[in-house]
Order: sequence, then C-alpha cells, then structure tokens
Amino acid sequence: MRKGIHPDYKLLTVDCTCGNKFETRSTMNAKDAELKIAVCANCHPFYTGKAKFVDAAGRVEQFNKKFGLKK
Repeated sequence: MRKGIHPDYKLLTVDCTCGNKFETRSTMNAKDAELKIAVCANCHPFYTGKAKFVDAAGRVEQFNKKFGLKK
C-alpha cells in the first residue's frame, strides 16, 4: 500500500436508542468517536422476527390482481 493516501481507521463506539452499545472501526472523523443511531440489529423488526406487513386498503390484493400470475 502507498503511504499517506489512506484515511485513519479508528475505533468507534455505536450507541443505539434501545440501549445496545458496540464497537466497530471506521474512517469517520468524529471528535469523540461515538455514533448515535436509532435502530440496530437488536431492535430492528426484521432481525428480531417481529416484522409485520400491513395491508392498507387491500393494496396487496390490488397489486396481485394487476401484476400477479395469471392462472
């Protein structure tokens, strides 16, 4: 690797609103080396298995009727 062209790769603490904290590495220029996020893998519905698909006003049936497989 060429010297002097790559950014610093520093330790960064990630703090989620659910209370989960973890450390990772980043090239982000943060003064306190802390990143605050709203959703992480511990509280995101997709990863927790609590994802709910809401069908508002029959939109899924409407989509299937228009673009679905014809039988």
